[in-house]
Amino acid sequence: MKKILVVEDDYILAMVQAKFIQKMGFTVVASVTNGIDAIEAVKKYSPDIIIMDVRIDGDMDGVQTMMEIRKFSEVPVIYSTGNSESALMERAKDTNMKGFFVKPVNYNELETLIKSA
Repeated sequence: MKKILVVEDDYILAMVQAKFIQKMGFTVVASVTNGIDAIEAVKKYSPDIIIMDVRIDGDMDGVQTMMEIRKFSEVPVIYSTGNSESALMERAKDTNMKGFFVKPVNYNELETLIKSA
């Protein structure tokens, strides 16, 4: 069973994502809202996949957070974003990105991305 870390600063969206991920049969090891907590959660839980919002609380965005995580882990990441900025996706390519989805979440798309990661 895949262990998933959710990094999302919108509490309701994080809760909905976690419920859906659990319904798919995966385990949500933690749900955090900022880069510092995400880095600590990766160290603590060793997730199999990270669902990372691009715009999160704190000084680092999701891509910067993944660049820090890359210093000690190659865990796959699936980004979520409110828009599909091409510059953002160019930055994200350097982080072993397995995919991204544009909010609102299409859960069939998310399930496909998780299963393929």
